[in-house]
Amino acid sequence: MKTTHPTPLPPTAPVAGDPLTRRADIDGLRALAILLVVAYHVWLGRVSGGVDVFLMVSAFFLTASFVRRVGSERPLALASFWLRRFRRLLPAAAVTIVGVLGVAFAAYPQTEWPRVWREAWSSLFYVENWTLALSEVDYYARDSATPSPFQHFWSLSVQGQVFILWPLIIAAVWLILRRRRHLVIPALAVVFGTIFVASLAFSVVETMRAQSFAYFDTRTRLWEFAAGSLVAIALPHVRVRPSIAALLGWVGIVGIVMCGIVLDVQGGFPGYLALWPVICTALVIVAGRDRPRGGPAMILESAPLRFVSHDAYALYLVHWPVLVTWMMVSGRSEPGWLAGAGIVLVSFVLARIVSTLVERPIRDAAFFDGSRRLGVLALAASVLLVAAPLAAWQLTIQHRAAALMDSDSGGYPGAAQIDSPIDLAVTDLPLMPPATALDDEWVDLNGSCAGDLEPVEPALAGSCAQTAAAEDSDAWRVLVMGDSHAQQLMSPLAVLADQQGWGLVALLKGGCAIGIGAPTWSAAGTPCDDWRAAAIEYAMRVQPDAVYLVATRATPSSPEVLVEGIREIAEELTANGIQVIAVRDNPRFDFDMYECVSEDSEVVPGADAASCDVPELAFVDGEDFDDLTAADGVIAVDFRPWLCPEGVCRGSIGNVAVYIDDNHLSDSYGRTLAPMLQQMLDVGGPLGTEAG
Repeated sequence: MKTTHPTPLPPTAPVAGDPLTRRADIDGLRALAILLVVAYHVWLGRVSGGVDVFLMVSAFFLTASFVRRVGSERPLALASFWLRRFRRLLPAAAVTIVGVLGVAFAAYPQTEWPRVWREAWSSLFYVENWTLALSEVDYYARDSATPSPFQHFWSLSVQGQVFILWPLIIAAVWLILRRRRHLVIPALAVVFGTIFVASLAFSVVETMRAQSFAYFDTRTRLWEFAAGSLVAIALPHVRVRPSIAALLGWVGIVGIVMCGIVLDVQGGFPGYLALWPVICTALVIVAGRDRPRGGPAMILESAPLRFVSHDAYALYLVHWPVLVTWMMVSGRSEPGWLAGAGIVLVSFVLARIVSTLVERPIRDAAFFDGSRRLGVLALAASVLLVAAPLAAWQLTIQHRAAALMDSDSGGYPGAAQIDSPIDLAVTDLPLMPPATALDDEWVDLNGSCAGDLEPVEPALAGSCAQTAAAEDSDAWRVLVMGDSHAQQLMSPLAVLADQQGWGLVALLKGGCAIGIGAPTWSAAGTPCDDWRAAAIEYAMRVQPDAVYLVATRATPSSPEVLVEGIREIAEELTANGIQVIAVRDNPRFDFDMYECVSEDSEVVPGADAASCDVPELAFVDGEDFDDLTAADGVIAVDFRPWLCPEGVCRGSIGNVAVYIDDNHLSDSYGRTLAPMLQQMLDVGGPLGTEAG
C-alpha cells in the first residue's frame, strides 16, 4: 500500500510581497497536515492528501524566497541555498535511516534485509520515489506482507529533486533576462504556468494508464510544485474582502481535512483528483494573507499546532518506521485505537529527541552559515553516518551468502534426498539459499537474443534471452516460452543444456502464460495476448528442435487445470515438426513458503519444516495432464514427485528451499532436478537421447 507523504520543511522564508511578515498560519497548516498524515496512517489505514499540502507549501516558500532576491537585485547564490536547505533536511533524515537500520537488523526477518538495504541507499540520496515506482511495475519484485519502513521517503525524494530543479529554472530565467529584470517575475509566471499545465496533463494520462507508477513519479508531481510557485508570484497582487477571505480559508481547511475521506487518494492520485488539496491549500494561503477576522488563523496559530510545528519534520520522519516496525513485530496490519495511541506517543517522543538533538541545533547554528566548508562537512558526515554501517552490514551478509552458495558440501542433496535419502540431522547446515540471496535465485540465461535468434516481432522486444551455444546452428536448440513459472522451471533444463551443449533460447514475460485465452497477470508492457501471438510466430520462424512450456496452472486453493488453449498450441507446434516438452506447473500457496521454512530452520537446523507442509491438490476431472502428453511429439515432464513426495508439498527438501516465495521455484532447488529431467526426456523421445 502506498501510504506516505513528504516532509514538512522547517519554517523558512516569509511570504512574497511582505518580507517582514512571518506566516504563522502556514506553519500551523503544515502542522495540521502532519497530524492528518499520522492519524490517517495509524488509525484509518488511508492516505490523507497531506502530501499535496506539503508539496505546494514547500514550492511556495522556495519561490517566494527567490522572487524576493530577484526583486531586491541580490545574488541568487544557488550553492548557498542548496547547502542550507539540505543541511536542514539531511542530518535528521540520516539519523532516522540509521535508527531504522538498527531496528531492522534486530527485529526484521532476513528476507526483508535486501529491501531495507536498497531503500536505505535510495532514501539517503533522494531517489526513493523512483525505486518504489520501478518496483510497482517490476513483476519480479518480491512481495511483502508489510510496507517498507522507508516508503515515506518517496516524498522527501521528490522534494529534494525539486529543490535542485526549481532554483536552476529560476536561475535560467534570470540569466536570460538579466538585462531586463522587470520581466523576470512575469517570465517565471509563464514558465511555472507551462509546467503546471504540462505536468498536470501528463499526470492525468499516466495516472489512468499506470496509477501505481504515477503515484511516485516526479513528473506527475511537478504541477503541484508549480501551483505553489504561481501562488507565491501572484499573492502580492491579490486582494480579497475580509469576509470572503475568512470564508475561503475555512473552505480550504475543511477540504484539506476531508480530502482523504472523500477521495481515494491512494488509488486515484496524483491525477486531476489532486486538484482538491492543491486548491484548498491555495485558498488557505490566499485567505490568510491579511489575517481576516474570523478566519482559520485562530486555529492554525493556536498553541497546540505551534507545539506540533516545532517537531513536524521529525514527526514525519519517525512515525512511519514506528508504525511499520509495529506491523512487522506484531504480525498485524491494523493497530487499532489503543495500539495506535501507543505508536503515536512513541512517535512524538522520538520526534522531540530528533528535533531537539539533531535537526534544530544543526539548522540554527550560525557558524554553519558563516562557513561553507563546515556546511559541506555537515552533509558529508550525515552521508557517512548512514553509508558506513549500511555498507559494512550489506557486504558482510552478502559475503557470507556467497560463501554458502559456493559450498560443495554434501549436506545439500536437494531433490536427490527423495530418491536417495541421507542423514541430514548430522550436517547442521543453514538453509540454502540464504534469505538475503533470494533476488539471485531468478533463472537468467545472461545473454540477449542476437543474429537469427533476435526477434523481429515488436511485441517481443526485451523478452528474449539465449545461451552462447544457441548461436551454433548445429546444436540442438530448445525454446522456452511462458511466464515466470516457465522461467524457474527452466532451471534443470539450463543445467542439462550446459552439460550437453544444447542451445537454449527463452521468451519470457512475467504474468503471461503460453495459452490462448489464458488469464493475464502482467500489468505493464505489451498486452499478454499480443505477446503470446508473437511468441508462437517466433517459434514458427526460428524452428527450434523443441519447445519447453508450462502446460498446467496450479492455484493455492483449487484443483490444477490445463492452461487454456495449450492443446491448440501443442498441435500447431508438433504439426510443424517441433517437439513439445509439456511441463506440469509447480504448486502455489497462500503464504510465503520460504519465510515459513526459514523461520523453522532457524530453530531446527537441517529440518524439513513439517509445519509448512501442504497436501497436494489433484487435477480437475476431464482435464488430465496425461491426455495432453499422450499425443505424438509431446513429452511429459512432471516434477511433482520431487516437489510433493507422497502427496505432500514441502517447502524445503534436502536442506534446500524449494521456493523463493509463495509460488516460484528456487534456482538452487531447480538445479538439483536436472537428473530427473534427463530421465523423463530419455523416456519421452529423441531429444534426451540424440542431443548429447
